[in-house]
Amino acid sequence: MTTNEAAGRRSDTGDRTLRHHTIHHDGVTIPVSRGGRGRPLVLCPGLNSTQADLRELAALLRRDHDVVTFDLRGHGLASAAEQYSFEAFRSDLTAVMTELDAKPVLVGYSLGADLAVHHACEHPGTVAELVLIDGANPVPEPFITEDVLPVFRAMWEDLAARQESRRGTARQVLLTGRQILDLNLEIDAIRSEILDRYRKIDRPIRMIMSTSMAGDGGERFNLNWRAGVERLVREQPHIATSWLDADHQLVFTHAPQIARIIRDDGRGRLA
Repeated sequence: MTTNEAAGRRSDTGDRTLRHHTIHHDGVTIPVSRGGRGRPLVLCPGLNSTQADLRELAALLRRDHDVVTFDLRGHGLASAAEQYSFEAFRSDLTAVMTELDAKPVLVGYSLGADLAVHHACEHPGTVAELVLIDGANPVPEPFITEDVLPVFRAMWEDLAARQESRRGTARQVLLTGRQILDLNLEIDAIRSEILDRYRKIDRPIRMIMSTSMAGDGGERFNLNWRAGVERLVREQPHIATSWLDADHQLVFTHAPQIARIIRDDGRGRLA
């Protein structure tokens, strides 16, 4: 792995300055931005989301943290890859984490939360704590079953088609509908075994979860989502959980509340 430091390439963000560089690993280029003050914090996006999408949350977190954001392969300003898989995305996170000289708070959204759990499990001692936003949920039943497979397939084909308008921008997603579907099937399988990963993590863990993950019309999925969190907390009662009255878009619609939970709880841990 090699890093191309763009020391002279900076962007003004009010009274703070963001520093940008790229990481080259595994045949892809990962863009990284860093700025803020305070405890180091890495913010990992999820599937179909980019660091540009998380700009509001990152800006709020920079008031109290030295925040690192980045794009996963095939997302945002990262380069495309020959294949996309959970392990490939996890290697992107690991490449970013390897650069750091201090143990950060590792915050992951959706798929990013799953990547964070697996990273902390596989690399003990590299994070100060985990904050998991609406992901890494050991749901008792898979989300994509045979009866809803056609619906999800059509939904992600439509999403991929709509992404065409973002090509060439910091919010682009280069994955096809089929690749998104395959990744979600893989995530379902990974979450069926994620409880074992939690058992191997000795760092503090906080969860920020949506009460209506699938929206008002998806009560079947919402019940499954809540049951997964309840299952996890029964086994791991030390995990602190905050619920927001929102759907899975909470990281975009409720950024101030999420930042406040991270900031206030973090101060409590330091006290």
